[in-house]
Amino acid sequence: MTVMQTSTAAPTQQSDRAPADICSAPPRRHPRPEGQDHYTISEVVAFTGLTAHTLRWYERIGLMSHIDRSHTGQRRYSNSDLDWLDFVTKLRLTGMPVADMVRYAELVREGDGTYLERRELLEQTRRDVVARIAELHDTLSVLDRKISFYGTSGS
Repeated sequence: MTVMQTSTAAPTQQSDRAPADICSAPPRRHPRPEGQDHYTISEVVAFTGLTAHTLRWYERIGLMSHIDRSHTGQRRYSNSDLDWLDFVTKLRLTGMPVADMVRYAELVREGDGTYLERRELLEQTRRDVVARIAELHDTLSVLDRKISFYGTSGS
């Protein structure tokens, strides 16, 4: 599957079920301890590759919903938080502006009535990604021509 293709999960036997969202449960980059659902900020840093500063900033600007705290005030991230961070990381890779990411997070917190606006944000981001891919393909063609030129010219 390429970046520009989409797919739905295989149909289920029950025809009344909606197709599964293949992006809702992405493969985890780092294994999480079985049965564990509370992680310290340092564990999240290890799982995600984000810095503690970035995690705190995401929380401060509203990109992360409320993060639970231990009785001593230490942040306790859940598996849902890690899944959300994985999605946010993908959005960052698309080049989506942080303000749009925060808006998307606000819409998620507002509930199901915001599906249309969320979809519109994601569709615009997808159009931007497709345009960037086209630019990169053009750039790659230029590089390939130059490499070919230097490969065929005399040494």
